[in-house]
Amino acid sequence: MRILAIDPGNTESAYVVIDHATRRPLEFNKIGNHELLDKLPRLQRDCAVAIEMVASYGMPVGADVFETCVWIGRFYQQLVHRLPQLVKRHPVKLHHCHSAKAKDSNITQALVDRFAPGQPNRGKGTKASPGWFYGFAADVWQAYALGVYVADTLPTSLLTDPVLAVESPAAASTGTTTGQGVLL
Repeated sequence: MRILAIDPGNTESAYVVIDHATRRPLEFNKIGNHELLDKLPRLQRDCAVAIEMVASYGMPVGADVFETCVWIGRFYQQLVHRLPQLVKRHPVKLHHCHSAKAKDSNITQALVDRFAPGQPNRGKGTKASPGWFYGFAADVWQAYALGVYVADTLPTSLLTDPVLAVESPAAASTGTTTGQGVLL
């Protein structure tokens, strides 16, 4: 089983496809939203899908956030037969860093510590000797963090049978929802 995780943006989005068992990144990139929308039918094959969901924390937001919300909806619509999990950032931070105050750099370091301890260049390695995170940049790290969170926390039944995601109360406190409005 594979997991497709998307960190959406207002013009570009990062995605990662990981192996559920090993958590190894199989494919990743940060590309324009229109390009990702076109790629989703291929990327989603044999994958559980998770999209980072925007959450309100009481502060004013700008047009970029609303544009990102539109793209989340467009991605979801393209993936609807896979029942994508909409996951807020808060549980991902808590999972990797055990703190809601964690920043992107803290999450990145937690991933390096877990998957590439002692490897040079934050686990990226070099062209001659690529590491676990070779080629990772910017938002790809956050998409990977989302994918690992899903692999670590969601029951295997939800990963292998997306229809159960609508019916199962098994993960009631994980902070994820299906598009059917069910809190998982």
